Amino acid sequence: MAHITASLVKELRDKTGAGMMDCKKALAESDGDIEVAVDWLRKKGLAAAAKKAGRTAAEGLVGVATSGTAGAVVEVNSETDFVARNDTFQTFVATLTELALGVDGDLEALKAAAYPGTGRTVAEETTHLIATIGENMGVRRVAHITVPAGVVASYVHNAVAPGLGKIGVIVGLQTEGDAEKAAALGRQIAMHIAAARPEAVSTDEVDASALDRERAVLTEQARASGKPENIIEKMVEGRLRKYYEEVVLLEQTWVIDGETKVSKVLAAAAKDLGAPVTVTSFARFNLGEGIDKGESDFAAEVAATLGG
Repeated sequence: MAHITASLVKELRDKTGAGMMDCKKALAESDGDIEVAVDWLRKKGLAAAAKKAGRTAAEGLVGVATSGTAGAVVEVNSETDFVARNDTFQTFVATLTELALGVDGDLEALKAAAYPGTGRTVAEETTHLIATIGENMGVRRVAHITVPAGVVASYVHNAVAPGLGKIGVIVGLQTEGDAEKAAALGRQIAMHIAAARPEAVSTDEVDASALDRERAVLTEQARASGKPENIIEKMVEGRLRKYYEEVVLLEQTWVIDGETKVSKVLAAAAKDLGAPVTVTSFARFNLGEGIDKGESDFAAEVAATLGG
């Protein structure tokens, strides 16, 4: 039996919003496994859902760049939001994003790339920038998209400069149709992705383990109704359709009109573009997503400093 600590209980409460005693019981039932405990609480109806994204607890900038049929998005973190407003830092992120167009989503290749006009690599320039600005920072992740024909469009939310902000999206549209109209449609789809947070383009691309887990939870919830198995199966399938509408881009409701499915928006756009259009892939970076700074007691820190 795993030792259930107060910090473990707190972590589960933060994830689910369930009560302390329920969290303790869930952890005891799951031998201290947080993810199993989350499912246990959901099956009992004591938690609405696990939080899918980590708390945004890091600063810096997300940069996007596109060039015809290619696009890239990069996240560079810093300790404070103040640095994100620094011209030197903004230039650094913008330069990295342009360099990312040539590294095919390989983070290590980006760090090893030559930083223009310095004789240093990106990794070395990062170290140099830390010394110059006086704050720790790091190149965290990069994504890259290309399409055989069509466009890669982008959108930046909370932009502080062109191509730089807190949320960055790139999306690939494959089409032989009008490039200018495809670019305009692509930007709208990128805006939709920024707002709706899809996890996959189509139902076929939904992560199998995530789908199995969701099905298991929904099945237990349905069984709690006391309905017969054949009814439970229909209930689960209905709820899975709702799940797809939440996480699959083509199944989501278009944020621009609030009623049309994205798949139908694409079908209608094909007539305007003069050729079929499909979304091949997308990447959405939310600054600091999944990074947990941890919580600190400011008064205790001050007391410790004075005592030291």
